[in-house]
Amino acid sequence: MRTPRLGGELVTLRPVGPQDADGMWEMVNDPEGRRLTGTTATFTRAEIDTWCAEVDARPGRLDWAILHDDDEYLGEIVLNDVDDHARSANLRLALRPGQRGRGFGGEAIQLVLEHAFADAPEGLGLHRVGLDVLSINPRARALYESLGFVEEGRLRDAHRDGEFWCDVILMGLLEDDDRPER
Repeated sequence: MRTPRLGGELVTLRPVGPQDADGMWEMVNDPEGRRLTGTTATFTRAEIDTWCAEVDARPGRLDWAILHDDDEYLGEIVLNDVDDHARSANLRLALRPGQRGRGFGGEAIQLVLEHAFADAPEGLGLHRVGLDVLSINPRARALYESLGFVEEGRLRDAHRDGEFWCDVILMGLLEDDDRPER
């Protein structure tokens, strides 16, 4: 499974590569981004360099760099846990500081969903795309809902946010669910 280049009006998506290590390093060290995505793992710069250089060859996943004007690295969007038999995958999105709330993530998700649900060989022919979002991230949840994702469940107090607990909200979108036109 090769990660294709996808293009929209605001963003271009291309496979993550070694040239993305600086932006990825900034992203994984952003306290707000780590909090909103529930990232608890820590990474060394060498691990990020290796990840960016090798991730495109890993099975069961598609990792895209989100670019503006074909060169400015805005973040990443990922379809992982791609299951050809169940025709399903998990979606994950992370944006660099200063890039949230500008429409880039929404368009990137729409591009990925078009690819995910399109029939092979142009697309993946998936039936379902799922994701999880923390209850402390209402902006992300509103974005996902605006794109057609529906809440499918809730893991109560499943994530620790500093001194407090928050819920993990499970969301999903099926190939024949209503989605906004791009």
